[in-house]
Amino acid sequence: MGEKRDIKSYSLIELKEQMENMGEKAFRAKQIFQWLHKEKVERFEEMTNLSKSLRQKLNENYEIRTVKPVDILISKVDGTRKYLFEIQGGSIIESVLMKYHHGNSVCISTQSGCRMGCRFCASTLHGLEKNLTASELLSQIYVIEKNIGEKVSNVVLMGSGEPLDNFGNVVRFIRLISDENGANLSQRNITLSTCGIVPKIEELADMHFQITLAISLHASDDETRKSLMPIAYQYSIREVLDACRAYFSKTGRRITFEYSLVAGENDTVEEADRLAALIKDINCHVNLIPVNPIKERDYVQSGKKAVEQFKSRLEKNKLNVTIRREMGRDINGACGQLRNEAMKRRKEITDV
Repeated sequence: MGEKRDIKSYSLIELKEQMENMGEKAFRAKQIFQWLHKEKVERFEEMTNLSKSLRQKLNENYEIRTVKPVDILISKVDGTRKYLFEIQGGSIIESVLMKYHHGNSVCISTQSGCRMGCRFCASTLHGLEKNLTASELLSQIYVIEKNIGEKVSNVVLMGSGEPLDNFGNVVRFIRLISDENGANLSQRNITLSTCGIVPKIEELADMHFQITLAISLHASDDETRKSLMPIAYQYSIREVLDACRAYFSKTGRRITFEYSLVAGENDTVEEADRLAALIKDINCHVNLIPVNPIKERDYVQSGKKAVEQFKSRLEKNKLNVTIRREMGRDINGACGQLRNEAMKRRKEITDV
């Protein structure tokens, strides 16, 4: 018998085709879809309005792929939860739950590891292991909802991995999670963060999703950006910003620019002026991020004064700016840190 098919990654239309191929009525597809994405069941036996024989057939041909919690850390400072999950094949990924007064926000991983090589990010230290399937993207959210007994209202694709480097699965995920027959999460509550893969930004714009696009900019000139982000060797800032303008004109969605402040590298007021000149014609919002120090890198976080000066300089240039609130600092809250520690532990065990 061949490998079981990943049923949670199917759209409702695809599920209808699968049912018809099995000689079942098309309406069964909607029932199954709702069990998977509304009730979030993990076993076919739980689908109680399906006949026993259909459940058996489903069990023989399909699997309900999920993610397995390996570790959950809870911040004593702000209640942020960091989840370490194991996916099929044994790779590990991480997700973060942040509780705000406006609802629960979950930051999910799109890949196990990452090949983009951004110098200030722990996710990239071991390279790319694998792309996650749409079902593995969904499962991070569904398992967290079960764990806390509450709904998730905002999703950020900003964990380990580059979402646009796993384009097909990420697009499928957006369609599935926003399907009104399933989880029915508003696309306006989804943010996709990218280091700036220009052709994929253009492709995404043509899909007219209502998600927020967040661009990791981190510099106002190509040379500085290259020293922080290898992707800058492929696409210049000008190309990235042109793609952002096109995205806004096609979707009407305001762009977010992520800017990690690294002491002595990109945090001067002159740098703020240069940044403002570059983006002032774009309908955008700037999110300043005091960079998270990682043991394996020698970057230093900008001081409070430098961060405030940078912010007020941008505001003088009529830009919308916020400083990202640090969440979960006491539990390795930043991208890739917990996974990185877990991988080191695994290596120590296998090296013994």
